Amino acid sequence: MRRSAFSLVELLIVMTLLSLIVLALMDVFSSTQRAFRASVTQTDILEGSRAAMELMTSDLRRMSPSMDLSNRLDYGPGFSRYGVNFFVTNNDNSYVYQPLIQPLTGSGASRTNLLQWFFILGRDRNKWIGTGYAVNSSATSDIYPLYRFYGETNVSLDAAVLFNNFVADVYQGCTNMSHIMDGVVHLVVRAYDLNGTVMTNGYAFGQSPPKNIWFSPPYPPVTGEIGFAMFNNALPASVELQMAVLEDQAVKRVASRGAPGQPVSPAQVAQWNYLQSLSGRVHVFRQHVTIQNVDRSAYQ
Repeated sequence: MRRSAFSLVELLIVMTLLSLIVLALMDVFSSTQRAFRASVTQTDILEGSRAAMELMTSDLRRMSPSMDLSNRLDYGPGFSRYGVNFFVTNNDNSYVYQPLIQPLTGSGASRTNLLQWFFILGRDRNKWIGTGYAVNSSATSDIYPLYRFYGETNVSLDAAVLFNNFVADVYQGCTNMSHIMDGVVHLVVRAYDLNGTVMTNGYAFGQSPPKNIWFSPPYPPVTGEIGFAMFNNALPASVELQMAVLEDQAVKRVASRGAPGQPVSPAQVAQWNYLQSLSGRVHVFRQHVTIQNVDRSAYQ
């Protein structure tokens, strides 16, 4: 009785075809997994960042004038005595940082990431509410962590204590603030007047328009943003809030390289150079907020 079977050549052909099919399926599966992880990352970064933006914009909308009786605008020994309505700065020798410049993928342009910290004074019935935000770019345990300050005091008391506590916490590394999220490489606040024009230090100091506003030069001098402090009845008509956030996976990869913080040591320089190459992993958020409690007489 004659028996038949597959030849060795036929087996080799079948095994080769099966191998190609398996490799193709693995590639499809791997692509699907990458797309799924990217989708999850996008969802996480959008949810977390939008929640942080909503928290900041809600605090900005609550901004209220302190109506301090003094018009003295010295940024000196007496500065802390007066209730600050709105304060934005990145020009302070005790908290200097190097801006992160990232070349944009597919172009010769680049984006300069700046970090400002700002304070907002609000009022809720019989109490002053002070909130502030700062990114500790020199943190040793996290990568660009965003912190939120919160304080209250009775309206019969001096509201300046809230601003003083916020500044003290910033200088102490934000240790007494609430940790909001990591990976914030850009945080900028711009104030606009009633005409929708960005308020700069082109206004005369202590004169109108507007009154009761102190301006500081941009830092860094060319690419930086204007700093300012608003007193008494001075508030911006609207505020533009900008925030750029690294993806979670990028934050983890940066953290795995160790030595977080400003580029000082060789390890920090290496990490800084790696951060500069991650422009494609940065998500930028922007929102324009109208200030309801603006006093139009401050611009007359």
